[in-house]
Amino acid sequence: MTRFAIDPQTLLHLAEIGYELDPTDQLVAPNAIRPAAMELLLRKVRKGEITESRALEIHEFITALKIRALGDRVSRRVAWDLAREHDWESTMLAQYLSVAKLQADVLVALDPELMAIAAGIVPLAPVSALLPR
Repeated sequence: MTRFAIDPQTLLHLAEIGYELDPTDQLVAPNAIRPAAMELLLRKVRKGEITESRALEIHEFITALKIRALGDRVSRRVAWDLAREHDWESTMLAQYLSVAKLQADVLVALDPELMAIAAGIVPLAPVSALLPR
């Protein structure tokens, strides 16, 4: 079993391609992943990149997709420690790194900022690693 930490952009990408989770794998992310994905969807609708009906279809997909969402004391503390250690202004991205460090084998992220700060902190994998093997 491979445990993949994912970010909101990856979650939306998986929804857009109709991803089906391999039963031997597990997706993990901070509790904030679904609200963050919804924010991205709203931006796409407002920019005219997708229709509202398509956004709502994607929302249904992300709601149904099995993700182990974490927000426990330990993961929050590790996010805090990462943000302090690297002098980041926010713990938002650190939460994804924390979950990846504590509960995943690799981080799959499409957010360029997250990918940049993750290098050297957690193992990274491309989105293709999530696809059927």
